[in-house]
Amino acid sequence: MVNEYIQSNKQRFLDELFDWLRIPSVSADSKHKNDVRKAAEFLKEKFIAAGADKVELCETKGHPIVYAEKIINPALPTVLVYGHYDVQPPDPLNLWNSPPFEPVIKNEKIYARGACDDKGQVYMHVKAFEAMMKHNTLPCNVKFMVEGEEEVGSDNLGIFVKENKTKLKADIILISDTAIISLDHPSITVGLRGLSYVEVEVTGPNRDLHSGVYGGAVANPVNVLAKMIAALHDENGRVTIPGFYDKVVELSVAEREALNRAPFDLNHYKKELAIDDVHGEKGYTTLERTGIRPTLDVNGIWGGYTGEGAKTVLPSKAYAKISMRLVPNQDNQEITELFTRHFLSLAPKSVKVKVTALHGGQAAVTPTDSKAFTAASAAFEEVWGKRPIPTRDGGSIPIVALFKKELGLDTVLMGFGLDSDAIHSPNEHYGVKNFLLGIETIIAFYKHYARS
Repeated sequence: MVNEYIQSNKQRFLDELFDWLRIPSVSADSKHKNDVRKAAEFLKEKFIAAGADKVELCETKGHPIVYAEKIINPALPTVLVYGHYDVQPPDPLNLWNSPPFEPVIKNEKIYARGACDDKGQVYMHVKAFEAMMKHNTLPCNVKFMVEGEEEVGSDNLGIFVKENKTKLKADIILISDTAIISLDHPSITVGLRGLSYVEVEVTGPNRDLHSGVYGGAVANPVNVLAKMIAALHDENGRVTIPGFYDKVVELSVAEREALNRAPFDLNHYKKELAIDDVHGEKGYTTLERTGIRPTLDVNGIWGGYTGEGAKTVLPSKAYAKISMRLVPNQDNQEITELFTRHFLSLAPKSVKVKVTALHGGQAAVTPTDSKAFTAASAAFEEVWGKRPIPTRDGGSIPIVALFKKELGLDTVLMGFGLDSDAIHSPNEHYGVKNFLLGIETIIAFYKHYARS
């Protein structure tokens, strides 16, 4: 009956999700502050309509946290669902095939910013909860905590968790903010990389200069920055920061072989990305490079004149945003300090360099022998007809490590996106089938978890 309810309400579920996706809840951009709150208020009303007993907007120094709960029996286990309603900036807008905040369905995929990361996946939980409430089949207690600052570091959520341990008391954390291998090969993420994210500023002369008058005599910050960035990797693709790999634990041959047994077509991967070859640290496969190895990448770089036409200027400043994905045992604060020390050492005397830490988080590995993981595996097997494959994800959800530290709780990372969903990129999308199957699988998880 629950599955019939999902199918008969499919269009309404999608219409509601579309209304939520139309709200540009970009947490990184202060001009969208009101939009972020509007998105939180939208979610609050949907939790109330779905049947939650207690729903509130918990204020923080930044954007509010949406909290909801349904306690059917304090003696039963409690699932704490985490997600986020903020989204990445949509830039560059000219690369979108349709406006980022005007969702459309093409080829059975929902195209919009936040479709997969993370509004679409959060809304599966809302609708799964609604379906169970309508049919009186919710088998255990549930709490929801959905924040509005995940895309900018979750600083205020960390404070909220530390100050509300009683409110958040539960037995397991459930998160849908990750991906599966494919619709044919469901999977459960069991490892996430950590993150160190910094912005660097290189300053040369005290003003922009005429490149003909001063070029060749005064250091160009853009040129210097490019050279400094190039020096951050060696010819084998390894990061050159002293101490960067000191705490990296090498996986055994057996562990690496198990990781590489996951279905992966390198030719399809290259074709999907329109690249002629892959690139990365020598001696590791693509799956290893994105799952178990640390990395350093430039996420943005700018300086000087970038407008239409020509302007012969030697810029005063150059900037870059740099992220480092980290693996277990690498501490993000320590890595940030190592980066800062090394980057400053690369600078010639002709420029001044400033490094600003923006945000970060620890890597996390979740257990595969817990009752919750077993329940998630059984749920996939019931709905998808296949046992899910444990995988390690290259992305970061820093709050997972915090949940373990502050609440003592393990997390089940039961996501339903695909690596090809273009999250954080133009034309982000999420499969309608993934959305609907996700709702069914979440409902099955509660059933199996309550029986364990």
